[in-house]
Amino acid sequence: MNRSRITIFGAALAMAATAGASSAALAQGQGQFRNYRCADGTQFMAGFFQYDPRAHLQLDGKAVTLPKRVALSGSRYQAKGVTLRITKTGVTTLKHAKRPFTTCEQT
Repeated sequence: MNRSRITIFGAALAMAATAGASSAALAQGQGQFRNYRCADGTQFMAGFFQYDPRAHLQLDGKAVTLPKRVALSGSRYQAKGVTLRITKTGVTTLKHAKRPFTTCEQT
């Protein structure tokens, strides 16, 4: 992914989250943006869209698209050394940058 696409994606996520566009999209069932804070200090934003099974993250200043993978319970998204897991009970964990899994809470 080239640098301009990363910048555009990051700007779109930030604008949608701050301008309230995400609530309009939610009302129409088109997408959902979530902010997370993890136990190790990591913060990230995740975008989920109705007709796209991938998770779109803004992590460490970069846009990362994670394809959905097979999971026994809940959802698991993984690519490029990043793994995001969301259990059916809502427990979220993140693994990235050769760090161990860390628990994250939605803010």
